[in-house]
Amino acid sequence: MTTKVSETAMPARLPGSLEARVEKRLAVERHFSEIGHSYRHGKLYRQFEHDVTRPLLKLGLQAMGVYHRGLQNALLPVVRRIPIHFANLPPALDGFEILHLSDFHIDKNPALADALAPVLRELHPDLCVFTGDYRFEDSGPCEAIYPPMTRIVDSIDARYGIYGILGNHDAAEIAFGLERIGVRMLVNEGVPIGSSEEPLWLAGVDDPFDYRCADLDLAMRGAPHEAFKILLAHAPEMYAEADREGINLYLSGHTHAGQIRLPIVGALRHNADCPREYTFGLWRHGRMYGYTSAGVGCSTLPVRYGCPPEIVLIELRRA
Repeated sequence: MTTKVSETAMPARLPGSLEARVEKRLAVERHFSEIGHSYRHGKLYRQFEHDVTRPLLKLGLQAMGVYHRGLQNALLPVVRRIPIHFANLPPALDGFEILHLSDFHIDKNPALADALAPVLRELHPDLCVFTGDYRFEDSGPCEAIYPPMTRIVDSIDARYGIYGILGNHDAAEIAFGLERIGVRMLVNEGVPIGSSEEPLWLAGVDDPFDYRCADLDLAMRGAPHEAFKILLAHAPEMYAEADREGINLYLSGHTHAGQIRLPIVGALRHNADCPREYTFGLWRHGRMYGYTSAGVGCSTLPVRYGCPPEIVLIELRRA
């Protein structure tokens, strides 16, 4: 799919529709366009990142003779199987498997789709979730993401389908584009999954990091009290609010686990306002478990060191 989904081409707004749910995001996008920067980064920062930081980092890696290796590393995904035990898991969900993919940034490295597709075809999860960041830059066109994302979506065989949320690199139009290729986008919305007798409630919020449009109350509206509750949020920063809301499992990405991880030291950058241990892998806050994915794509440069792209399979188990 290569057709650009623009605001002017959006269908008429209906209450509760995707068009209505992205209105807040669209208002923030218009504001960013008018002021020329996001809430966190001004014009000079963005220009310095693009014109100085990236070229210097690339030059340094090339000088050390490791840049090509980093490119290769970024195309070698690993599958991580993560069993998590819950005392309150309904019996019908024991063994339920969730495929979690995050941070594609796919237009910068379209060869990633070729690397992911054969691995994904071998997996048959009950549910698949995407936790945002399909575009490499945080502004500009979106058309280039759709062909590789279509290949990825076509490679996934999930019993209850594919659900996704927007990240801080994504424009609102991406929600419409991904829905057209088969991803059900949750923008401050929740939906029941599976049996109504022992329900699973899947909630997805808009980006809490840059756009600050996340609304967990809205995403949890209508959730049965007894349901097992899973939250998709692009960044792990909503951990305290999610625990208070009774979320059982919090799935996020955004941090790339640093993307460059050194022995012993680990990541040099965590890029999230939360405890360090919440920025990668399995963690727990109060009664809630969380998993922050290292993602499958790359930011800044399409390289990885000590931090392979990861395909995460979460397996729900009764304690």
